Amino acid sequence: MTEAPEPAYFEVLTMGRVGVDVYPEQVGVRLEDVTSFGKFLGGSPTNVAVAAARHGRRTAVITRTGADPFGRFVHQALRGFGVDDRFVTEVAGLPTPVTFCEIFPPDDFPLYFYRTPTAPDLQIEADELDLDAVAAADVFWVTGTGLCQEPSRSATMAALKARGDHGTTVLDLDYRPMFWSSRAEAHEHIGAAVGLVDVAVGNLDECETAVGEREPEAAAAALLDAGVDLAVVKQGPAGVLGVRRDESVVVPPVPVQVVNGLGAGDAFGGALCHGLLAGWDLERVLRFANAAGAVVAGRLACADAMPTSEELEALLGEGG
Repeated sequence: MTEAPEPAYFEVLTMGRVGVDVYPEQVGVRLEDVTSFGKFLGGSPTNVAVAAARHGRRTAVITRTGADPFGRFVHQALRGFGVDDRFVTEVAGLPTPVTFCEIFPPDDFPLYFYRTPTAPDLQIEADELDLDAVAAADVFWVTGTGLCQEPSRSATMAALKARGDHGTTVLDLDYRPMFWSSRAEAHEHIGAAVGLVDVAVGNLDECETAVGEREPEAAAAALLDAGVDLAVVKQGPAGVLGVRRDESVVVPPVPVQVVNGLGAGDAFGGALCHGLLAGWDLERVLRFANAAGAVVAGRLACADAMPTSEELEALLGEGG
């Protein structure tokens, strides 16, 4: 009798958005006046997988592309970054999304998503998922954006329910108003997912969307009451708050000359996954993740800009 094959195993498995970031090479210039652009891999959970791979983790992403040159670029880029692309497949009739931005440091980076009326990564079907691989991953990471449309919403919830008690399941609250009909709709669906995860990560606006609380301590408490074991609340200049039932830590931001803040949260996410897998104490995890976000905020690209562990240890004075 032939034994069933072992499920695919990954230390970090992410699911959701992918695309191609088309960023201007001129800073402080409106798109209509930009004369040249750079092309980069993009999409928040995709970037998180790349960031975790930079820290030596075995990673993969579950997503969909169009059957087009940009879709082929996604595969090439993932392989180049050491991210397994076996769960990246094509959706006929839909183009791979592109995202443009304008760059006005230190804190103005308007985004223009070309993903309407839908995108391939929102067409992930529950019955297409390798739920054995989802269940086996040490860290499984999903985002609020994956809940904004069907069939992705049902697929994301099915994946979360398949996790059982294994490993660590993370929800990046990731509220982007342009993907939802209303904040109330986002609150309903993101709030439902919070109860299925171990870790929730978001800024103050995203926390308000998920659990109706904007004040940091109250937001963290509401996330814990909803069922998470660790609430990570990003407070901008006030730093990052991490709260467990018996522990509360605030880590200040790392000073940086901001070039493009768009990939900082994804670098934070990949570093957070690495620190959790390493079993570090909460303060060290958040300091490491903060440093990763700062490094990427000081660079133009997202995926291409993700730092290595050695870079962050040097920045934090933890090398050797």
